[in-house]
Order: sequence, then C-alpha cells, then structure tokens
Amino acid sequence: MASVGEQAPNFTLKNCNKQEVSIRDYLGNQVIIAFYPAAFSGVCDTELCRINDNMKFFESLNTQVIGISVDAPWSNKAFSEKYGLSFELLSDYERKVITSYDVVFEGLGGLEGYISANRAVFILDNEGKITYKWVAPNPGVEPDYDEIKSLIAN
Repeated sequence: MASVGEQAPNFTLKNCNKQEVSIRDYLGNQVIIAFYPAAFSGVCDTELCRINDNMKFFESLNTQVIGISVDAPWSNKAFSEKYGLSFELLSDYERKVITSYDVVFEGLGGLEGYISANRAVFILDNEGKITYKWVAPNPGVEPDYDEIKSLIAN
C-alpha cells in the first residue's frame, strides 16, 4: 500500500507510443500521478482536461504529471490526441501498479469482474516520496483541483 511519507512504489509502464517509462525517470521533480478509470468516460475526460489546463502552472513549479489507467496504449493515445493532453499517459494493462498503489476499483460501469483504477491523485516530492494521497470514494468523484495546486505551490 502506498502511503503518505513513504517512498512511492516503483513502476515501469508503456506510454502512448508503447515506450517504457519509469517513475524513477521523474526523480528531481515533483510528480502528480493521476489514476483514472477509463479513457473516453465523462468524468475522466473532465478531470484530465482540467489537469491539462493547469500544465503551465505545474511546469512553472517543476512539477511533472503522469496519468495512469488500465487502458491499452493505443486507447490512451487516441484519448490524449483527442484532448491535446500535454502530459504522459501510461497503460497499466497488467494492473500491477493500481494494485501496488491500492487504487483498484472493481465493477466500473456495472461490469461485474472488470477491474480498473479508481480515481486517485498522488503527489511525490523530488525524491519520490509520497507527500499527498487522495482516493475517490467512487470513480464519479473528482479531486479538489485547487487543493492540488495549493500543495504544489507550497
């Protein structure tokens, strides 16, 4: 389980171009990890677009953003292209990372047995330690964007 104050679990996942990306590639920067249940679903579209709208703010504070779902790389690529997202989307199709971060959600959209990421946000410091953790009570709830921005700014 990934908890505040602990080192973030390491992972390597495929990005939209099927290239491997590791969380350790981002050391030296603050990192926002936004777990999202499914590309092209209403709340996920809203959430990732809201995050993307704040990228200049995050970048000005040396903060990188990573989105993670269980969607396939080509689905994430189409999603990223549709909305012009300027941050990395990673595919956890083996569901190992959502398990290590304890953000597994079962039954998304009423699909019994389907396992996806729950909506969750983690903030890591420049050494990879978890400084903030928010997990939605259900995937329909969005994070507090102002709170995230405030935490990044401090």
